[in-house]
Formats: sequence, structure tokens, C-alpha cells
Amino acid sequence: MLIKAKRDELLGTLSAVAGIIERRHTLPILSNVLISHSGDQLSFLATDIEVQITSSTSTVTAAEPQAITVGARKLLEILRALPDEIDVTLQQQEKRLAVKAGKSRFALQTLPADDFPKLAAPVGDIARFSLKQKTLRRLLSLVQYAMAQQDIRYYLNGLLMVVDQDRLRFVATDGHRLAYIAVPLESVQQRQEIIIPRKTVLELGKQMADSEDEVRIEVSTNQVAFTFGTVQLISKLVDGKFPDYTRVIPNHHQNLVKLGRDALRQALQRAAILSNEKFRGVRWLLADGSLKIVASNSEQEDAQEELDVDYSGVALDIGFNVNYLLDVLNNAPGEEIECRFGDSSSSALISFPADSEFKYVVMPMRI
Repeated sequence: MLIKAKRDELLGTLSAVAGIIERRHTLPILSNVLISHSGDQLSFLATDIEVQITSSTSTVTAAEPQAITVGARKLLEILRALPDEIDVTLQQQEKRLAVKAGKSRFALQTLPADDFPKLAAPVGDIARFSLKQKTLRRLLSLVQYAMAQQDIRYYLNGLLMVVDQDRLRFVATDGHRLAYIAVPLESVQQRQEIIIPRKTVLELGKQMADSEDEVRIEVSTNQVAFTFGTVQLISKLVDGKFPDYTRVIPNHHQNLVKLGRDALRQALQRAAILSNEKFRGVRWLLADGSLKIVASNSEQEDAQEELDVDYSGVALDIGFNVNYLLDVLNNAPGEEIECRFGDSSSSALISFPADSEFKYVVMPMRI
């Protein structure tokens, strides 16, 4: 195996896949990256058994087709430490990979490529469609913060994606709040409803650029694949039944308040300083034309903010986790928000006139 390429080309291709590699594995080979080439096509493949990413480049010179695995982190750190634009040679020497650049020499341990695990082929009918990268990036940013992190209800530790005819929906919830967004598709698809693991969602969000380039999405019974540029990300799915989000989103709340996003966010950030560090609660006191935000903690300290608002509904005293409110304000679109309420024990519905398809539901808390 003999490969010659520019340092920047190798570094960019390897960096695209290295993000999913865990530092500690029960299987040592999972700390490695699979390097393979055929003709002028060089590919790096990384996996953690659940997610698999492949990135390739054609700006290389290579000898006979071959494959090898080597420690991903060490190779990445070596490439990062080398000067820009220097020529790099990768050459297999028995059970080691020699890395040469200028007068620098490195020898890395390898493991056989045949032992490297790969995800199985997709099963069942496949729905295929495309989105612009910036569209997918926006959709993920609007909902991913509402995913659970380590919930025993494992199906909440991911993102629901629903392909339904000519509509695509993303939904995330941790049981305390729910984020929902929908967009039209250019083609009619067979209905598919899948749960994408949290790690896959976060990695995909990092990979997406704010560009017009397309992402090809393929959804099957057992996995989902995203292909963009020279990268392909394939992920297993979470096996479970996602909650019925249509029952969670309220439709008949009558009390509406309109607010400027920045003014509300800044008021919440200030009030949060003196909120209880464990429960992070703030109270909203709504009256005609006024919203008071009140926070206090166990040390008898308190904060109060007051905003002039467009509100003429019934007086309300309702508590929320301030982090849940700041999450949506930091990620959702537009400068104006709308909050709809039932009563003090009902969930609140937050929406943005700038995107009528986005909905955010947050449960109240007792303070």
C-alpha cells in the first residue's frame, strides 16, 4: 500500500469521519479508521457499530488497491501537526503504517482491514429524497436541543423523522418539552416513521454546511443514510415507539401574548442568575399589557423583570424551567414570538410568525 497526497487533503478527509470515534472501546479496532483506495480514490471509514461515516478524496496518487486500519486519533494528530500543503506518504510496512512528510517519519500499528466491522445493507422498502444542506441544518437546529440525553425511555434519546407523502417532519421531546418542525418535499414518498439516535443527529448537525448543496436521504426499515459531497453517514435506528406528538401539541389555547425575542431572552437570562440552581424555575405573571418574570433561590435571593407586552387575556401565574425557554429562544427563527396558554397547569405553546410550521411545547412546573 502506497499513497501520496497533500496534507490538507488527507486531514480534511479524515476529520470528516473522526468525530464519531470514541476514545475508549471494548473492541480496539473501533478506535481505528479503515483506509482503502482504488485507483485515485482514497476513502476513510469510521464506525462505532451504530453509526458509520465514509469520506473520500480523489486528489491522491496511489499504487495497488488495498485496505488497512490504523489508530484514527494518532493519525489525525500527526496530520494536524504537519505544515500546511506538505506532501505526505502513507505506506504499509508489514504490520505498521509508515507516515512520511518532509524529514518527519512516523510508524503506526495497524489491524487487519478484514476485521473491521461495517453496517449491514438496508432492509425493506427505501424512501429516497433530497434536501439542501442549509435546510437540513436549519431543521436539526430547530428541534435537536429538545432530545433527551440519557433517559431510560431510550426512544426519547433521539429524533423522530416522519416521511409522509410530500411532507417531512422532525420531532424531539424529553418528556418535559417538545419541538416540532415540518417542511414540504419535492416528491411523494411512501410513509416512513423512524427514530434517529441522538449521536447521529448531533454529528449530522456538525457536518451540515450553510450551503445550497444537496443531501440525499435514504430511509429503510433498519437504517438511514445521508450522502452529501464526498461524505456518507449511515446510522442504525432506535427501536421503539415514539410518543404521539399530535396529542401533545395544544390546539385550543385562547390566551395569546406576543413578545420580542431578544427582550424576552435577555430578561430570562438576568432572572435566571438568581433562580434555584437545581430546578431552574421562573414564574411568569401575566396581566393586561404586562409580563413579570420572577425568580428566587434557597438563599432568599430573588430577581424580577417586567416587560410591556401585547396581552389582554386572563391573569396567569405559571412556572417554567428557564433553560427550556432559553433553548428555544436561542435556536428558533425571527424576532417575534407568540406564546399561547390555557391555564396555570396547562402546557404553553410557543411559535414564531417567521416560521408557521415550527411549534414548541413546554410543560409548566410548580414553584
